[in-house]
Amino acid sequence: MNGSMIRHTFLAATALAMACAVAACGGASAAAHPPSTASPAAVTQSAASARSTPKADPAPATRSTTTPAPLPRPRVSITRVRTADGALVTVAIFLGPVRYVLHNGSADPGPAASRLVRAAPAVAGAERRQLLAAFNGGFKLSADAGGYMQEEHVISPLRPGFASLVIDRSGQARIGVWGRGLPAPGEAVYSVRQNLPPLVQNGRPTAASADWAMWGATLGGGAYVARSAIGQDASGDLMYAASMSAVPADLAAALAGHGARIAMELDINPEWVQLDAARTPGGALTAEILGQYHPSDQYLTGWTRDFFAVLAPPASPPGTLPPSARIRP
Repeated sequence: MNGSMIRHTFLAATALAMACAVAACGGASAAAHPPSTASPAAVTQSAASARSTPKADPAPATRSTTTPAPLPRPRVSITRVRTADGALVTVAIFLGPVRYVLHNGSADPGPAASRLVRAAPAVAGAERRQLLAAFNGGFKLSADAGGYMQEEHVISPLRPGFASLVIDRSGQARIGVWGRGLPAPGEAVYSVRQNLPPLVQNGRPTAASADWAMWGATLGGGAYVARSAIGQDASGDLMYAASMSAVPADLAAALAGHGARIAMELDINPEWVQLDAARTPGGALTAEILGQYHPSDQYLTGWTRDFFAVLAPPASPPGTLPPSARIRP
């Protein structure tokens, strides 16, 4: 483009701009620009205009209608596994916001505890209406396999180094080794049942679990007898394992295979090993260990040895949430 053409073009553009200014066409041109191209001065002026212009009352805020996620349902999950040596092991996992209660037995601990504690040899009343399961405790206290504390009353001294199932005042439970991080500083310990050293630790069967002679005197002196154990997984759920014919390693393998991070043996021999469970809180109980000696209502009519009741939380008033029932290990 030469100099003459540039001058003619410039003059024509200038004349057009002057004509637009006279005809007030600049307003339409500004409206065609997107907001992002406006100068800071234009934005300030626009905001000032907006503040000076009366506005209609805003619509009233609407209340959220989002429904809270339902709490997990308290329940018992039961499976049966066959171990490498052929033992049939029942595994019960207690899921949801369950609570635990340690009960005194009429003979053991018996009178030593009966005048001090409320949880007696039978499940009854409100506890019966919340009952999901019940299972046996540990060895007789005379076996010197660990201590016993119920409802803050020490019936037999608690011993460091022993595997312990600990329940706090709210019914939450966890398993650990007494004196090794258990109890934690300030932990509200309510009941404790100890029984021998751990059967599973750090998610694996202990070396000692392979030596069946270390895990109590058996009926007839044989390795394969009725046995039971309790473990806890990384989520804090407790799980019970039992068989009417097994060695300790079978229970350790079954519990570790179901995710137990720690576990302890409970009672042994056929007279004492028992698990009863219901499909719903307060429902009919079923004897869950194939071949167990006692009927499913044994813990309702009363039992001679200590045992644990697994309960659903009590009904809560509308708008409230029941407390959690798990302590993470």
